[in-house]
Amino acid sequence: MDVSVVVPVYNECDNVAPLYWQLTQTLASTGKSYEILFVDDGSSDDTGHRLRMLAGRDEHVRVVFFRRNFGQTAAMQAGLQMARGDAIVTIDGDLQNEPGDIPMMLEKLEEGYDLVHGWRKDRQDAWLSRKLPSKIANRIISRTTGFPIHDLGCTLKVMRREIAQELELFGEMHRFIPILAHQRGAKCVEVVTRHHPRRAGETKYGIGRTFRVILDLLTVKFLLNYLVSPMKLFGAIGMWCGVIAGLSGIATVLMKLIGNADMTGNPLLLLTVLSTMVGLQFISLGLLGEMNSRTYFGSQSKQHYAVREKLNFDAPPETEAPALKSPMAA
Repeated sequence: MDVSVVVPVYNECDNVAPLYWQLTQTLASTGKSYEILFVDDGSSDDTGHRLRMLAGRDEHVRVVFFRRNFGQTAAMQAGLQMARGDAIVTIDGDLQNEPGDIPMMLEKLEEGYDLVHGWRKDRQDAWLSRKLPSKIANRIISRTTGFPIHDLGCTLKVMRREIAQELELFGEMHRFIPILAHQRGAKCVEVVTRHHPRRAGETKYGIGRTFRVILDLLTVKFLLNYLVSPMKLFGAIGMWCGVIAGLSGIATVLMKLIGNADMTGNPLLLLTVLSTMVGLQFISLGLLGEMNSRTYFGSQSKQHYAVREKLNFDAPPETEAPALKSPMAA
């Protein structure tokens, strides 16, 4: 299988058939073998019935039905894990992404990139409720993670299978796929893609999702910098608390010796005790984090590194190794 297209859908009964026809025409024109994998995230309308009709008519269509609505991130994770193509495309089911951009993104992937993500430069959405919060969120995320990107919310992406298989998506982290892939050493590039206004159905996004994205950003920032060694974060905070406790303790003793101040009512004494307790708690939290990190990597046979290529691992060993000439022999 050359290309897999993963389409998470939720209550998109009026969009799945037109999207299917657009994807079929686009993918057939590439001359590549393909599959279209719809993930129905517990739709309550007629989406499931129409997907069954498409799957019965075309063997290129595969459908996964969730028992209930688990969210777009879960649907995306399921699709990425079940896709069989060497290149995996993710696209929204609301017809706002342009399927005609897929061949261009596949060509970009063949230039040596591991992930190509879209940029809805001319986005066809409401400015106040959609475009403005998105711009603010993208600016904050780019500054926080150090990953240059204009549009992190664009679902239209093309990635290599090995990159998709390494992703672990929870919460609202489907929008952080380029950053998570980059953290694993993937070569990412952003390209301008077309965007259309929604024609049918209702949007599932609102300004309220911004707060959940910010919370997930904190998680992603921690995963990027401190997943392997949490002690670097919690231990550093604990050490600074220890420094504060030491300075305030010394100041308390000097005030008692020099000025004969009352130690029981001195706020610096309370600061010393509080900083010591907080510092010990952060260091303990760092130790627990280190143990959990080692359990995570060890129990699931995961590595904190990613290998791009290996040479001479599959070649049969030679019966006799060639003699190496000494550089001084000449």
